[in-house]
Amino acid sequence: APVPVPEYQTANTVRNEVNLNKGTLRLERDEAMPGNHVVAFSFDATTSGSITVFFLSKETSNGSVVSLSKMFPAPTRHHFKSGLGQKFKQESGLDFSLIDEQDLSQLGTDNVYPLIIRIETTPKNPPPDAAESPEPVGGALKKWIHCQQTYAVIRKIERDGDEGELQVRVVKQIIWVDGVRYELQEIFGIGGSEASNNSSDSSGKECVICLSEPKDTTVLPCRHMCMCSDCANVLRHQTNLCPICRCPVEELLHIKV
Repeated sequence: APVPVPEYQTANTVRNEVNLNKGTLRLERDEAMPGNHVVAFSFDATTSGSITVFFLSKETSNGSVVSLSKMFPAPTRHHFKSGLGQKFKQESGLDFSLIDEQDLSQLGTDNVYPLIIRIETTPKNPPPDAAESPEPVGGALKKWIHCQQTYAVIRKIERDGDEGELQVRVVKQIIWVDGVRYELQEIFGIGGSEASNNSSDSSGKECVICLSEPKDTTVLPCRHMCMCSDCANVLRHQTNLCPICRCPVEELLHIKV
C-alpha cells in the first residue's frame, strides 16, 4: 500500500510577552508560619504587568476566573516591571491541610482547577475607550491585554519520618493574544528547550536530513523540530516516519519566525 502523505501546514509565530517557567513552579514552606506554604516561581516579562494566584477556581466560557472556595483569601494582583529571570513568591502562606487532598490533586468537573496563575501585561498603548479603572481581578480579558495562564494540581508526596511534601504539577499553559486563546505545546529541538539539551539527535540548529539548512519544520504529533521545509516536503512523499523517533507522522508544521 502507498505511504500516506502527511499534511503540510504553515504557522506564524505569536509574540508572548510573559512566560512562567513551569519547571520552577513550586510550593515553599512559609518561613513565618512553617505549617503554611507559599507559591513561588520564576518568570520572564518584556513589559510590566501583574500576577494573580487562584486556588480551587473555575474558568468560565468567556475566559474569566472565579474562586469557588472561601477557605482561601480573595485573590489580589501583584504588580511587576519588565525583566528576565524574575522571582515571584507569595507574601503570606496558606494551610493546605485544611483542604481535601482530592480537591487539590485532581481536576474538577466544569473547568475547575486546584491552582491557576494568571500573568497579565499592562498595555503600552491602550485604546482610547479603555476603562480608566482596572478590570476586576479574574475578569474576562480585554483584547488589548496579553495574558498567560498556568493550570496545575497539588499533590502530597509522603516521605518516611516527614509530614509529607507538597508538589505542584503543571497540567497546561495557555496564552491570550489579541483576544485569541492558544494552548502552549513544547516543541523538541528548538534551541534552549529541555529536549534539545538532552538529545544529541536534535540539539543542532541544522536540518537532520541535509545538515546545512536551518530546521524550521516540526513533526506532529511527536513535536520534533528536526527538518528544513525543503527536506520535509521531499520526505513526506517517501516515508511517514519521524527521522528522530520513527513515530508515524500525521502532519508537518512549518513555523515561520
